[in-house]
Amino acid sequence: MVKAVRGVPRPLGTSPWQDGVNFAVFAPKATRVTLCLFDGSGHSEIAQIPCVKHEGGIWSIRVTPLAQGALYGYRVDGPFEPEQGLLFNYNKLLLDPYATDFHGEFTWSERHFCHLPVGVINTMDNAIDMPKSKVKWLAKYDGVKPNNPWAKTLIYEVHVKGSTFRNLDVKKEHRGKFLGLCSDAFIDHLKHLGVTAVELLPSHAFISEQFLTTKGLQNYWGYNTLSFFVPHKHYLSNDDVSEFQLMVKKFHSANIEVILDVVYNHTAEAGIDGPTLCFKGFDNTAYYRTVNGGSARYINDTGCGNTLNIDHPITLRLILDSLRYWVETMGVDGFRFDLASILARNTHGFNAQHAFLQAVGQDPVLQKCKLIAEPWDIGPGGYQLGAYPAPWREWNDKYRDCVRRFWRGDEDTLAELAKRIHGSNDVFEHNLRGPLNSINFITSHDGYTLADWVSYEHKHNEANGEQNRDGHSDNYSFNCGVEGFSADPRVVALRLKMQKNALLTLLLSKGVPMISAGSEFGHSQSGNNNAYCQDNVTSWLAWTNSHRGHSLSFFIRDLLQLRRQFSLFSNPFFVHPNDNRFGVLWYTERGEQMVQDNWHESHRKWLFCALIDKKLQQAVLIGLNGSDKPVQMILPDCPVNASWRFALSSCNSSSVNDLSNLVLSEKSSWVFIAKNEERT
Repeated sequence: MVKAVRGVPRPLGTSPWQDGVNFAVFAPKATRVTLCLFDGSGHSEIAQIPCVKHEGGIWSIRVTPLAQGALYGYRVDGPFEPEQGLLFNYNKLLLDPYATDFHGEFTWSERHFCHLPVGVINTMDNAIDMPKSKVKWLAKYDGVKPNNPWAKTLIYEVHVKGSTFRNLDVKKEHRGKFLGLCSDAFIDHLKHLGVTAVELLPSHAFISEQFLTTKGLQNYWGYNTLSFFVPHKHYLSNDDVSEFQLMVKKFHSANIEVILDVVYNHTAEAGIDGPTLCFKGFDNTAYYRTVNGGSARYINDTGCGNTLNIDHPITLRLILDSLRYWVETMGVDGFRFDLASILARNTHGFNAQHAFLQAVGQDPVLQKCKLIAEPWDIGPGGYQLGAYPAPWREWNDKYRDCVRRFWRGDEDTLAELAKRIHGSNDVFEHNLRGPLNSINFITSHDGYTLADWVSYEHKHNEANGEQNRDGHSDNYSFNCGVEGFSADPRVVALRLKMQKNALLTLLLSKGVPMISAGSEFGHSQSGNNNAYCQDNVTSWLAWTNSHRGHSLSFFIRDLLQLRRQFSLFSNPFFVHPNDNRFGVLWYTERGEQMVQDNWHESHRKWLFCALIDKKLQQAVLIGLNGSDKPVQMILPDCPVNASWRFALSSCNSSSVNDLSNLVLSEKSSWVFIAKNEERT
């Protein structure tokens, strides 16, 4: 027989108390909050315990005896006035916003909806279709974090399931799981490439949208969050959330950091016609943005039905508590924030001094993390590339699009390409940031894979069930003469060379490079550039016995080894003509420095760039020929006390014997280096 007494309002969620548990939740407008306890199966509700209200709108209760593993949920009563944004419904079992574990599965049913039809309260009990919150306290993470500097970071963006589900070198029970991701086989692969950080697509617990499940599809990417503290349960091998900690520790022991792609802009509860699972039932207008702050109309800057109300202190606190939990308890090293502009938007628009950015910047835990913004959303003024304060990094889509356009053969790209290779000073320097604030990428989970970028000029998303209307249409892609698969040796060779061109440009540009998983062995999604709902062979990486020996894998490794030999790629500042140590020079094919008119010659589709370290007497000369014809090149005079020598190329050339008679073949990239060995 359990006993219950008045609890304490902090911390929110569950906390140990003697031989019991303290429960605390925020529901200021509620008239009644009831803690519901369930048996070990999660099917039978064995106790309903009234909570006590504190100042500030927090309700609590202490229950004894009770231990870890106890299953629970909440029922919250109050006014049901949808037109005022009040959606209290005692018939709905709610998840604890601070739950750190779940038991059971979520099942779609009409019982989840607060009102049926809209405006009429739905009295059906949804407990049978809901996972139950589970009392769980993990010890603080005790591993040693790599703390790799940005200047030495290569990010590998990867999906937890898709990365290993078809990898026969991984134990069967671990494939597609956190423990498969940190398997020796996968870590060895990452080390072979030179990866220093994995960026995991959403790993917070998520569910599939009902419109997908009715079509027999699933939310594969995971941008539909159910909980901000619980690891996605389907990624666990033994239903033990501590497996996430173990995964992080294994990555850290290999000197690889873990960055989480996090979705704090919306939740799986969707709009006013969506389900009531958690936040809606505690305080709808505190957790979500609504028109005029209290109505049935949601502000939908995410395109997913709702937008979290970061301006409210309780929501801001929830996000900060969640971030600290993943750092201090789970051990992660940083975050990539999906649709980050939303997190810094208030009623007047985007604000670089928003409370969220300031809170993260001064937080003693979070300020040490790697912080990456996806700097756009679909809301007003949503595109904010370059607007974030230090120490934030940002996904640079201008880099992606410019490099794609250059290699596709578009005219008038040289001037912008030079800026992108140099770290996008036009984007980041205005607010005292440097090239390492740019996350450079050619492909990511969203859009074509690297192989598909050179195989398709039109998206092929029919399998998504939206008549091919979804996904980007402007992909700046180039199919090398054949749409889709081809066995023509000339097409295959050109596609391989084009992928190498993109990788060479990426890995020898100033900034922090990111590659998407599978780029190293030609992963294809058959032209689907929006595979968010393809939890199948379309998205899963197809491992073979030769994956490690793929020429792209070796090419990436060689490029990274080259990058790490030269200090100029680690320089955190933009280089200007008066720089005492570093230099950047741009040349024509005649070995002469570019003049103003050269930059505006529309026919010019080739560029030669020398990056120089005068102190160490090092230089790298990069030659990019994006045209469809060969270019005769005269190497410029070496700007350091050394001689140029061939390093590598996207062509099959393993060496170049005569540097005085160079011909850069069409659609090719080249690297020459010079080092004064006495100075290095």
